[in-house]
Amino acid sequence: MRTRVVLCLLCVAAFTGMAAAQSGDIALAGEVARIYPEIDKIYLDLHQTPELSTLEVKTSAKMADFLRSAGYEVTAGVGGNGVVGILRNGAGPTVMLRTELDALPVEEKTGAAYASKVRMRDITGDDVAVMHACGHDVHMSSWVGTARIMAATRDRWSGTLIMLAQPAEERVKGASAMLADGLYTRFPRPDFAIALHDDAWLPAGKVGVTPGYLLSNSDAVNITIYGRGAHGSAPQAAIDPIVIAAKSIVGFQALIAREKDPQDPGVVTVGAIHGGTKNNIIPDEVKMQLSVRSFTDETRNLLLSGIERIVKAEAAAAGAPKPPLVELIESTHATYNDPALTRRAAAALVKALGQQNVVDPAPPKMASEDFSEFVRAGVPGFMMNAGAVNPAKFAEVKGDKTKLPSLHSALFLPDREPTLKTSIAAEVAVLRELMGKK
Repeated sequence: MRTRVVLCLLCVAAFTGMAAAQSGDIALAGEVARIYPEIDKIYLDLHQTPELSTLEVKTSAKMADFLRSAGYEVTAGVGGNGVVGILRNGAGPTVMLRTELDALPVEEKTGAAYASKVRMRDITGDDVAVMHACGHDVHMSSWVGTARIMAATRDRWSGTLIMLAQPAEERVKGASAMLADGLYTRFPRPDFAIALHDDAWLPAGKVGVTPGYLLSNSDAVNITIYGRGAHGSAPQAAIDPIVIAAKSIVGFQALIAREKDPQDPGVVTVGAIHGGTKNNIIPDEVKMQLSVRSFTDETRNLLLSGIERIVKAEAAAAGAPKPPLVELIESTHATYNDPALTRRAAAALVKALGQQNVVDPAPPKMASEDFSEFVRAGVPGFMMNAGAVNPAKFAEVKGDKTKLPSLHSALFLPDREPTLKTSIAAEVAVLRELMGKK
C-alpha cells in the first residue's frame, strides 16, 4: 500500500511539473499585467516619436528618466546618446540587459491610428520620414517594464543589474562607441550580457532560442569602378564601367557558388548600382553598394578578399584607367549565443512561458546587429527572439514568411500587447535565473 501511495505522489508531482511547464509562471504573468497599462502608453509614445541613429537625443533622455524614477544610478551620454543605469543589490553576478534607441528612415504605411508621422533631417541633411520599423520601440518599452519589476522585487535576486540603452544600432556603430567610451572600465564589467529582439516571423507569445550563431557578420562594401566615357554609338572609344560592373556581379555569384564551402553560409547582395545619365552616354564611372553576410571569420575573409579580387581583375581586363576603389564602410561581427548560458536561459523561459511557447532551437538568421560587439569584448552573451506576429494572422498565412511584413518594412507592426507582455516576462525570467537568490 505504501508503495502505491509513493507512486501516486510521484505521478502527481510529475503531472504538476508538466502542467506548470505548459502553463508558465502565473505569478510572473500577474506582475507583468499590473504594469502593462503604463508600458503600453510608453510604447505608443515611443512609436510616434522615433529618432534616427546618432540623433536619439529625446529618446535617450526618456530612457534615462525612466531609470532614475525606478531608483537606478544613471549615466547619460555614453558613446554618444547611450544610457547606463545601475542597480546594486548585494553580492552576486553582474548582468547587463541591453536595448536600442534608434529608428529607421522609413515612411510608415501600417495605417495604425498611432502610426509615426515624424520627419527629420538625417546626418547628411536630407529630410526623411522616420519609423520604428525594426521594433526598437518594443525593445525599449519591454526594457522599461523589466527595469521596474526588477527594482520592485529586489528580495527575489541579488547582484548588480546594468540596464543599457544603446544608440546607433541600425548603423552598427553604437556598441563599439559605448565600449570605446569605457563601458567595461568606467562601470562594473558584466558577467553576462542579455538582449531581446522582436521577430517578424514568429507568433506573438512565443520566444525563440538559438544556441551558438544567431545572427551573421555584416559588411557594407562600396565600390567605385572607373572607366572612360564616350558616345553610346561609339563604344570602341570608351572603357565601359557598366560592363565591368556587370561582369563583376556575375563573378560575385560565382564566388558564392564555387569558392565558398556550401556548408558555411554566406551572402553577397548588390543592393544598389548607379552609373550614367542618359541612354546614349557611356559614363566615366559606376558605383555599387554591397551587403556581405557570413557567420565564420574564414568565410567573411574569403568573401571580402574575393570581391576586391574579382572587381579589380575585371577592371584590369577591360583596360580601366585605374583600379576600382573598394571601401568597407560599416561592419559588425556575428552574434554568438554562449551555449551554456543559452541552456540556462532556455530552462528559465520554459518555466516562465510554458514549454509550448519556447521555440528551441530556433534557426539562425543572416540578419545582423552589433550586440555582438559586447560579446566579442569578452562577455558571454545571449539574445532571444520574441514573436511579434498576430497568431491568427500567422495561422492564416500558414507561417509563409513571404506573406508577412519583415523587419524594416513600412508595413511592420507588432501585435503589441502579447509581444510586450511576453518580452517583459522573458527578460525578467532570464535575469532572475542568473541573479536569483539560492
